Amino acid sequence: MTQIEMEWIGDEMYRVPIPVPFPMKYVYCYVGREADGWSIVDVGFRYPEAISAWEAVFRQLGIKPRHVQAIYITHFHPDHFGLAGWMQQQTEAPVWISEPDYAMAERVWGEESVQASEVGAMFRRHGVPDELVTDIEESMWKLSLRVSPFPVLTVLDRSEIVLGQRRWAVIPVPGHSDGLISFYQPESRQLLASDHVLDRITPNISVWPGAHPNPLEQYFASLRKVEELEVDVALPAHGAVIRQFRERIGDLFRHHEQRLQKMKALAGTGRTAYEVAHCVFGHKPLTVHQWRFAVAETLAHLEYLVSVGELQKEEHRHAIVYRQ
Repeated sequence: MTQIEMEWIGDEMYRVPIPVPFPMKYVYCYVGREADGWSIVDVGFRYPEAISAWEAVFRQLGIKPRHVQAIYITHFHPDHFGLAGWMQQQTEAPVWISEPDYAMAERVWGEESVQASEVGAMFRRHGVPDELVTDIEESMWKLSLRVSPFPVLTVLDRSEIVLGQRRWAVIPVPGHSDGLISFYQPESRQLLASDHVLDRITPNISVWPGAHPNPLEQYFASLRKVEELEVDVALPAHGAVIRQFRERIGDLFRHHEQRLQKMKALAGTGRTAYEVAHCVFGHKPLTVHQWRFAVAETLAHLEYLVSVGELQKEEHRHAIVYRQ
């Protein structure tokens, strides 16, 4: 019988590793025991191992599904959102999500979604070869099958929520997604950071159709916002707990500054986003899924450089070119 090694994080809160079929291995979701039920933050990717893990968590904590009062989703990405419909079916609980990611969830995962073809069209304009674009579109379509059934969503428009019988401030931190939210508990100085600040890897910051055109600018502003909080322990969705929070934020700023300077130099006298991405990431074998993120993250850096006047963007007949 499956046993899940949960981490008690104080008061009535648990950090729960839910497996995902990606290199990071787990998404850490959070479960809070309330005065008259339970709350859940994030649910994971829809595949059998994740469902088995949640069944084990409910068994180990003695949770009856109908005692779950609320499901909070930090953002619409499939490793956080994919099981929301399944979890709602089990519990009949409302699924809360920010207004921007309510819209993106419908756009990307809804029945009428054309996001895969829009990503394909955008990538072609930025020099991605047709064969890779076709593979990326197919990969995105398959990914949408991992976000089903689609839940009934409710916009989270409150400034605070109750988790583990404590009040947590809702902190919008756009960048990784337009509607990403973190939760901050001032007395315990804990931050449920989701994918905003991670321990060893850097959150993916990417340009996507229908989303903010300059997500790296958003991300920098969001980092500065949480840097002002008194945080003793940051609890991310992937990797280890962060106890040197401001130092980690400094690491993230330095990483992006180095990446920006490298991409500015690579743009030189004129390159497409795909050509720049190939220079930065092409030395290692990337899956189709990883190429999608590599190109979109490269675009985020190039667009930021254009916004601060360090690169120019030229629209040619066959492709968009960035140059110094």
